Amino acid sequence: MPRRLFLATVFAACAAAPAAAQAPAPKLLVFITVDQMRPDYFTRWPGQLTGGLARLWNGGAVFTNAHQDHAITETAPGHASTMSGRFPRSTGIVTNLTGVADPQARLVGAEGVGASPFRFRGSVLTDWLRVKDPRTRALSVSRKDRGAILPLGRAHQTVLWYGLNGTFTTSSYYADTLPAWVQRFNARRLPQGYAGRAWTLLLPESAYPERDSVPVESGGIGFTFPHVVPADPAAAARTFAEYPFMDELTLAAALQGLREMELGTGPATDVLAISLSTTDAVGHRYGPDSREIHDQVLRLDRALGAFFDSLYAVRDPATVIVALTADHGVSPYPEVADPAHAAAMHVSDATLRAWGWEAAARYGVDTSAVRLDDSGLLQLDSAVFARAGRDPRAFARELVAHAATVPGVLRADLVSDLPRGDTVNDAITRRWLHMLPRDLPYYATFTLRPGYAWGNRPYAEHGSPHDSDSHVPILFYGAPFRPGMNAEFARTVDIAPTLARALGVSPTEPLDGHVLTAAFR
Repeated sequence: MPRRLFLATVFAACAAAPAAAQAPAPKLLVFITVDQMRPDYFTRWPGQLTGGLARLWNGGAVFTNAHQDHAITETAPGHASTMSGRFPRSTGIVTNLTGVADPQARLVGAEGVGASPFRFRGSVLTDWLRVKDPRTRALSVSRKDRGAILPLGRAHQTVLWYGLNGTFTTSSYYADTLPAWVQRFNARRLPQGYAGRAWTLLLPESAYPERDSVPVESGGIGFTFPHVVPADPAAAARTFAEYPFMDELTLAAALQGLREMELGTGPATDVLAISLSTTDAVGHRYGPDSREIHDQVLRLDRALGAFFDSLYAVRDPATVIVALTADHGVSPYPEVADPAHAAAMHVSDATLRAWGWEAAARYGVDTSAVRLDDSGLLQLDSAVFARAGRDPRAFARELVAHAATVPGVLRADLVSDLPRGDTVNDAITRRWLHMLPRDLPYYATFTLRPGYAWGNRPYAEHGSPHDSDSHVPILFYGAPFRPGMNAEFARTVDIAPTLARALGVSPTEPLDGHVLTAAFR
């Protein structure tokens, strides 16, 4: 045989072998994001998790050293990175405030600010699936608009989130009317039915080592069990997100949608994305060391257990894969973590902002040209500075020099200096570089010391580049994945390419993430 023909035959055989051995692609991907879920919640209370969280932890491919590897660890940037495989510098979703709010995309059947993914850049896993087979369908459900919208990118699929009137809504970006099955689900008025009901401990009180008398929790109001839902049905609907029952409602809506849309039964792989937000609400209000977060995680575990039981009763487990992660972690209350120094651990962003406005007056520019937010970002309107004949870079340098003297500020950096930093050993530099699109007018970044918080808000915080806020779980569960613990460094941007490998699809653009090969059998 001629050498050229021999090599062609060998190459063809090598290319065909994996395809011949590859199992059929799963029919359904269930992608779960637990808002503010810390990895230590899986192991902090041995023997107490017996439901869905335990099922994934014990039977899945678990990455224990996983991070949202960007600086502003908030809900919107976190949700935008997981299914896109790209950092905020690529998705364009930098903060919650610049996430999905869109007055042109009115809500359907609810009151409030409209929402859409118009700021989102690029593609997500659902798009890659549809390139392979346009019959792929997707449903995304969350309590939060950004939690529902951003995992699906700009896709015009079925996207639902909770409205303050107690119903699931969408926006005119997706549809002018709610699907009939959503209208029927809303008509049951389930949140209003919880009016007057008490959130009590799931287990005997002796199972909870946490004190139930920490005045810093909940702003010093209503910080002990039981926590009672308002007796007025309308008020119950408005405050429903603060109680564990919200996760149960979200999962019930997701299951109803799965059945009504017949997800996982068609010729292509379908996607069910679920973002569960109660852990975030409880974690903010009571803190990650509270008895409330302990009970919330237990209830989440049981709710997910019931969800998986119902899911596998109607779909063959061999055709379903599950992934779970979080959009960010959370830091403890300074008053709980270090009571002796708590007062100094609250850094006044208002004082720093006022100094910036005074500097703006010296530069002869309007204060509206200077935006310093509590995400640690300085934005400057270069056109205003140019009209005043002043250099915005000089202004940024002056503010950086001042901020470095403020107690509690760990570092202040010019964005232009970050590319010269050590992105291997310096996680903060790396995460800020992963954060900022080059075409947006960010001039400086400010990072507080670990455990410190901007302002004196009466709730536990996240949003920093430190590991307490960036450390999240990453789990893959299902036939393609090898159960076990993996200690290698992983990022949430690695989730989408890993799922793409499992589903046999290719990304349609360059990604920041890579395949976590250790996840596979």
